[in-house]
Amino acid sequence: MNKLLISTLLASVMAFPAAAETLRVGVATAQTGALAPFDTPVIDGIHIAVDEINEAGGIDGKIKIELLEKDVRSDAAQTSIATQELVDEGVSVIVLPCDADPSLAAIGVITEAQIPAISTCASSPTLPQIGGDYMFANFPGDNVQATVSAKWAYDEGHRSAYIIYSPDTQYTTMPLYFAEVFEKLGGKMLGEDTHTIGQQDFSAIATRIAALDPQPDVIMTSTYEPDFPSMLKALRAAGVESQMIGSDGIDSPTTFSLGAVAEGLVFTTAGHPTEGSPLEAFNKKFEEVNGKAPETVFNAVGYDLIKVIEAAVIAADGSTDAQTLRDAIANLENVQGATSTITYKGTDGMPLREVSLIRVKDGGRELVGQPTPDASLIPEPRVQ
Repeated sequence: MNKLLISTLLASVMAFPAAAETLRVGVATAQTGALAPFDTPVIDGIHIAVDEINEAGGIDGKIKIELLEKDVRSDAAQTSIATQELVDEGVSVIVLPCDADPSLAAIGVITEAQIPAISTCASSPTLPQIGGDYMFANFPGDNVQATVSAKWAYDEGHRSAYIIYSPDTQYTTMPLYFAEVFEKLGGKMLGEDTHTIGQQDFSAIATRIAALDPQPDVIMTSTYEPDFPSMLKALRAAGVESQMIGSDGIDSPTTFSLGAVAEGLVFTTAGHPTEGSPLEAFNKKFEEVNGKAPETVFNAVGYDLIKVIEAAVIAADGSTDAQTLRDAIANLENVQGATSTITYKGTDGMPLREVSLIRVKDGGRELVGQPTPDASLIPEPRVQ
């Protein structure tokens, strides 16, 4: 073969750009079942972020994101199965459901495969503690949210409290953190009640609280729908007028459709679209894409998750190697998401990010505050 022919062939090869590298992200989330009201809006936000990045040429302009999605049906066993299937399909990062319990079912799979996994919106601080080095959260921790709400309650002049929680999941024990902080501040706990997930009749609990004299200044719960509306209606029907405090699990259209019964309710969540904020910009983008305004912050939380993954790839100099990405995630600082900045460096896998206090007012959202909690007040994670 002569030199001219070789040169011609080389020129032809060089004329074709190299195939773009792809980051395969496995998504094992609950698109049906009890967790679907949370994971479904998260996935909407994930799609917006992925489309935005890919339309710009990919991460850092060169690495496209490919999503491999599976519905785990809000089931722990199915979560483990789906995670193994995604590992077999060669993903570099895995997204897990919005609850610690099904996410923890995947511990063995992700640890053996050494692939980093991030829950969409599980907030139990025990998730990475139990899950190990490859498990990350993507939401303010229960102990942090409870610290914010307890401090707010105490600063508002409330001096007595009652908690209602469920031992059925890590998330629904958040009120135990609230009680710990409230007492540390000087408040008095008047009692507690427990319920089961899926319980619809709260009349007995409401009757017990209504019989208390004096009534608690505040009642805190991390119960979520469909249980929470039933609980709130039962309490109000029994004549209990205490300030109600909830958590991010009630950041949903249902809460804002309850009418007068929910008026004045305060809850913690991951963000609020203040004027000129990244969340306001995201909400406008969401409306452009979907033809309607977002009804929950969980849309933006999904967007945040992809921005974390994007930042990790950039920090890893474009690597899509799973172990390299795990190390990069663990050292991220001040990643700008739609809801707030997100930091993992110096943590055990629970991100440092903003907590917003929201009040239900006239069927809409009123920002109460976005305080930074005193680190000395935040309780240590507790495994139930």
